[in-house]
Parts: sequence; structure tokens; C-alpha cells
Amino acid sequence: MKIMFISDIHGVSTNLKKVEEKFESLECDKLVVLGDLYYIGPRNRMNPGYNIPEVENFLESFKDKIICIKGNCDSEVDAMISPFPIINELALIAVDNKDIYLTHGHIHNETNWKKDNSILVYGHFHLPFIKEVEGKIFINPGSISLPKEDNLPTYMVYDNNKFTIYDINDNVVANKEI
Repeated sequence: MKIMFISDIHGVSTNLKKVEEKFESLECDKLVVLGDLYYIGPRNRMNPGYNIPEVENFLESFKDKIICIKGNCDSEVDAMISPFPIINELALIAVDNKDIYLTHGHIHNETNWKKDNSILVYGHFHLPFIKEVEGKIFINPGSISLPKEDNLPTYMVYDNNKFTIYDINDNVVANKEI
């Protein structure tokens, strides 16, 4: 199974066409969205490309292929009106005989994850990384819309036991075979 991961859209539609094109060209089976779909938040300025209807149309086009986690900026109303389920806090997918835990990252992350020999994929921090700490693998695909620390927007693909994070120009940022 080939899975694409994005996180922290925050209502910015600028890179979603590229995500859609890569999803199709790579023949991905699922799109995992790790939260913060629409809301930009009071600490962030209004960014170019902020377009809730476009983000909503993009997400709706994946409604049969999406796994969506609720982020700290996603409201109950967002969950009620979305044409796909938005999962609270933590989800688990089993692929290639591996359990992959999914969350937004504001509750479960590297600093407070207790499950040994596990894979935790989360967003929230807008920074792409793959790291292994004491037998636990922590992966963040970064943000597709509002990257931090001079990173470009990023997305991630899981394929054949390998996680690869790409920037919006398709350069490999990080990868790990598991």
C-alpha cells in the first residue's frame, strides 16, 4: 500500500494541486491528513493562498481515500460538516505488518510517547524529520502550507517499508526504511 501524508494545511490551498498531482502520479492508495485543515489561528498572519472553499473541495475529492486526524486548530464544526470522518487524537493503521500510529502532535509526540518499538507519525510542529529514539521512530512530514525554519512546504510518502519526505520541488528531505 502506498500512502501520502500531509499536515498543517491551515486553509492555504497553494500547494494542494501539486499534492493531488503527486498522489495520482505515484498511484497512492490513501491520503493521511494530520490535522489543522482550515483554521489559520491567531498567532499566524493571513497568508497568500488562504482559501477555505478550495481546501474543502480538495479534501472532499479524497473523501473515499482519506484518513484525517483532528488538529489543535480544528473545531467540532469542521468535523461535523466534513464529508469524511475526522478522528480525534490518535489512530492506528496496520500496513506491511507494521503498526503506524497517527496523531496531530500537540498531545502525543516525541516528548511524551511511551509505546516501545513503535512508529508515531505526527504534524503540528511544521518541521519535517525522521528520527529514531530508543527503539521508537518519530516522523513528521512537516507542513504543506506553512513550513517553519526556512523549510519549503513538504509532504511524505510511505511505500514498500520506506518513508520518504519530499519538499514541494520533489527533493528528498529525509527517508527511512523500516
